[in-house]
Amino acid sequence: MYKNKISIMGTGYVGLVGGVCLADFGNNIVNVDVDEDKIEKLKRGEVPIYEQGLKELLQRNLEDERINFTTDAASAIEESEVIFIAVGTPPADDGSADISGVLDVARQIGRNMDGYRVVVDKSTVPIGTGRRVEAVIEEELDERGLDYDFDVVSNPEFLREGKAVHDFTNPDRVVIGTGSEKARDILTEVYRPLFMEDVPFVFTNLETAEMIKYASNAFLATKISFINEISRLCEKVNADVKKVAQAMGLDDRIANRFLRAGPGYGGSCFPKDTRAIVNMAREKGVDMDLIEAGIRVNEEQKQHMAAKIVEELGEDLTGRTLGFLGLSFKPETDDMRESPALTILPELIERGASIKAYDPEAMEEAAGCFQEYECEIVYCADAYDVMKNSDAVVLLTEWNQFRRLDFERVKRLLDNPVFFDLRNVYQRDEVEPHGLKYIAVGLPDSRSREEMEKLMSEVEEAAVSS
Repeated sequence: MYKNKISIMGTGYVGLVGGVCLADFGNNIVNVDVDEDKIEKLKRGEVPIYEQGLKELLQRNLEDERINFTTDAASAIEESEVIFIAVGTPPADDGSADISGVLDVARQIGRNMDGYRVVVDKSTVPIGTGRRVEAVIEEELDERGLDYDFDVVSNPEFLREGKAVHDFTNPDRVVIGTGSEKARDILTEVYRPLFMEDVPFVFTNLETAEMIKYASNAFLATKISFINEISRLCEKVNADVKKVAQAMGLDDRIANRFLRAGPGYGGSCFPKDTRAIVNMAREKGVDMDLIEAGIRVNEEQKQHMAAKIVEELGEDLTGRTLGFLGLSFKPETDDMRESPALTILPELIERGASIKAYDPEAMEEAAGCFQEYECEIVYCADAYDVMKNSDAVVLLTEWNQFRRLDFERVKRLLDNPVFFDLRNVYQRDEVEPHGLKYIAVGLPDSRSREEMEKLMSEVEEAAVSS
């Protein structure tokens, strides 16, 4: 049995979710960060990110005294037998992952450990990082003239933003990369509630565990790019990408998840990890043609979304106001990193458009991202405020509250009745009978302008007669 005290270095997305969830498993957790203000807020139960269920879980474990927060890394290392490294690995200019933060933590561990430690790489790191962490700790111990045993383990995370608490507590699998039976037994104990629930555990070596994370994300990202590329052809040949994806997904060799056409993937994982694996392969003289194509298609898809809007409304958008529903890269998060909004909105603004936008959680983050366009963007109070006197409305992020819109009200509020559904949330026959032109992703051509004018005339006549 290990000492029931675990340190987690980093209170970012992975470190905080991991710390709170491991505390809820019954472990005693100390989360470490250099940001004193952030640590004080966390001690008060204030969560710096929006993540479904996280605040409630944090407050419960603070009350039960299973989790604490500190800036004192040295003391945390001395007190804990298991130390998770969960600091950021941001992309460098060449697409490679910057692991300087990971190696800095490894140095701190080597300088402060006073006996056996299990050092767990939770951050997404390039293949071979675990061995570098081993070497750095050995160097620090040599400097001190000490020879403590330790093991380095790769334990990648597979968390979806917006569903991270659920994914951590109900994972598809737990991957543990180590050659040490002792470390394997200790990590099994750390994750005991999952092990007892028969969650699959994959035990392998360091390098394989590191590769599993990159390979998984690269595959899912490529799957999204595949269906998005298919959606473009569907638009040209009068095919319905939603039906195509549905039928494909019924083949259990393919499965239906990540086969939803849309404006392209974003967030902190897929863009960063696909570029990183391409960079790693390049360094080893291996071509990643398929993954590189997926990256290119994803960027093209974001541009294609802007082009769809321009095609309908005209090249010159001067004097036009476009309303956007959603800004974050996906629902249930305030994360704007690599969001399609960051490509689409500037493209439209450069053509003269003014923007009205509403997002339930991401408007503060968005305001920071769009500082240079602050005069062209108005952040609204709700979804319908976005539509008032707009020339079109664009559903960009599929928050639940956007899934039940009152289209009679939408029609009344818009100056120009055009509804762009870039997430394929609705069906055409749900929208167009209300006198709105419906434009989605990868669906057959919508009604002609003449057909829409006739339909709107019929709707207006019916409204008058009633």
